[in-house]
Order: sequence, then structure tokens, then C-alpha cells
Amino acid sequence: PRDRHRSNQHRRRPRLTVTPERLALGFDFGRRRIGVAVGGSATGRATPLTVVRCRDDGPDWQAIEALVETWQPNRLVVGLPYNDDGSESEMTRLARRFAGRLQARFRIPAELKDERLSSREAEDRLRRERASGARRRRVRKEDVDMGAAAVILQGWLDDNC
Repeated sequence: PRDRHRSNQHRRRPRLTVTPERLALGFDFGRRRIGVAVGGSATGRATPLTVVRCRDDGPDWQAIEALVETWQPNRLVVGLPYNDDGSESEMTRLARRFAGRLQARFRIPAELKDERLSSREAEDRLRRERASGARRRRVRKEDVDMGAAAVILQGWLDDNC
């Protein structure tokens, strides 16, 4: 019996490989407001979270820092607003700059995701919810910004998780 016990000790146990969850914050950048959403690989879903206000000198970095500290994302996803024809605009350049500043400030990789029509898709979804009775209050600009951030992040999750 004792020898049998020793031989069991030397058997190799299969190793479990656990893939860490990828948690991301998604941003719909704007000059006045930045919509924010959260999502991860565990659920595969993006959820509208909040809106961060911008001041004359730029985003409210304290509010963004609080979100990063709370959610501890390992990826930041910023929507890149191209024109309908695929060309870049001033907002495209500002969104790229915002993504670079996010990455430098928080030392978390920031990725860019084409956001063409994300605001329109978010607004359409919200209006359908209101028409069906699932949403009681009117659709505000902040709701659209958060919804657009969720659309952007959902696209990224679908492509990467």
C-alpha cells in the first residue's frame, strides 16, 4: 500500500490554462462629452457606463482616472470617427490624440476602432427602446454618447474576444 501511494505522487496532473479576462473601457470621443462603456471577454458584451464632460482645456482626466481605477481595464478602445467616404477629419485627429494621451497617462494599451455610424446606431436603438416602452424617459445626448461607446466597444469585443 505504501508503494502505491508513492507512485501516485509522481503522476503528472493536467495543467489548467486559464485565460485572464480581457476587460476594456470604450470611449466615444467628442469635444463636449465623451461616452464611456465597459465590456469584457467573460460576457462578450459592452454596456453603456457614463459620460465624461470636457472642459475648455480638454477631458476631465480625474473622472477618467476614477473609471480606470474602478474598472481596472487591460485595454482602452477609442472610436475613430472617419467621414462617410473613409477620409479623416479634424475629429479623427483629435480622437487619435486622445487615445495616445490615454495610453501614455494610464500605461494601458489603447486601440482605435472605426466608429462610423456608431452614434446613429446607438440613437436608433434608444428610440426603438422608447417606442417599445422599454425606455420611459426621452433620449438625451448623453444616452447617445454612452450608447455609441457601447457600439464601438461591442465591435471591438466581437473582433478580439
